[in-house]
Amino acid sequence: MVRQFYIDKIAPFVDKGVIKVFTGIRRCGKSRIMGMVRDLLLARGVGENQIVEANFESRRLDFVKNADVAFAHVKSCADAVPGKRLYLLFDEIQELAGWEKFINALLVDYDVDVYLTGSNATLLSGELATYLGGRYVEIHVYPFSFDEVLEWRRLEGAVPSPREVFRQYVRAGGMPFLYDAGITGASAADYLTDVFGSVVVKDIAKRHKVRDIDLLERILSYLVSEIGHLFSAASLKKYLRHENRDVSLETLYNYVKFAEEACLILPLKRNDLKGKHILSGQEKIYVADHGFREAMFGGNEAAIDQVLENIVAVELVRRGYSVTVGIVGAKEVDFVAEKGSGKMYVQVAYLMPTAEIREREFSPLEAITDNFPKYVLTMDEVDFSRNGIVHRSIEDFLRK
Repeated sequence: MVRQFYIDKIAPFVDKGVIKVFTGIRRCGKSRIMGMVRDLLLARGVGENQIVEANFESRRLDFVKNADVAFAHVKSCADAVPGKRLYLLFDEIQELAGWEKFINALLVDYDVDVYLTGSNATLLSGELATYLGGRYVEIHVYPFSFDEVLEWRRLEGAVPSPREVFRQYVRAGGMPFLYDAGITGASAADYLTDVFGSVVVKDIAKRHKVRDIDLLERILSYLVSEIGHLFSAASLKKYLRHENRDVSLETLYNYVKFAEEACLILPLKRNDLKGKHILSGQEKIYVADHGFREAMFGGNEAAIDQVLENIVAVELVRRGYSVTVGIVGAKEVDFVAEKGSGKMYVQVAYLMPTAEIREREFSPLEAITDNFPKYVLTMDEVDFSRNGIVHRSIEDFLRK
């Protein structure tokens, strides 16, 4: 399946002199998108001998082991097509020691169009950003959205019921391999647990030289279980003491930061909508793929409100919004989503069967006095829109 959402983002930057960098959690589909880039280049008339591909996690290729050998390999490819541009498609580039200088040297010495993937959100915060001076574009890749899962099912030849597909999506999440391989149930849980472990070991512990893997896993597991809740260091320390473990606040906050850098979690800051400033502390934590929660703890459907919030949070960020949690006096708006000069407010709930629940969901939005769009998203089949606030189906919103 072509992930058209990302191809549309990439296409305008082909041959434009900027490095295209794809970041995202391990196994979210970055390598798949690299394959789509290759197809796009070939369709535009680029010769196969102009495309140089490498996965720097591989050990089958000698030239991925150090920067000097990798540079020599690219040089040999350039010498084979004199006068033509090379297209460099490099997966998991952060695995190559000194990769920043390697890429910069290629840009200086050869006519190249560069595409990189990495499993770390700080890929561009170091030397490369200094060298490039803004000559790059970052495209963050996420697991399959609900809309992509529906498209996948249609391409399989099925005529799926969106409601049934959504129920499956709530349980399984969006990791592409699950859909490629048709894996469900216990096998899917095993796969997602293994991916989670790889993120912990390869993208956090190895990168940051964390020695106490058990403590790191306990902290990250707690964050996954508590999606949609305010992060409280005190509550986490209490939980760890119950597990006969202790941790300093500095270490705890470092581990949370490491998880964010590895694209595992999505912390959202709180936004005082009346005072018009960001509040410090007590962020809400969401996870890149809600399937991790089902795999590790089960019960996504039992915790449906949390999971639905997580799905909408990730979808808003995927669409390019800057997202915060809104505070209006003593009330909370789940998401304040801003893009350019536009803004919208979003409340998320499972169902609103009673007037009391409807009041709880609508009243924070009614307390906001500006005229930006306001939405309440639920799985109700009855339209409860009121006072200019639009009530929409979550499934419909996700298919926008």
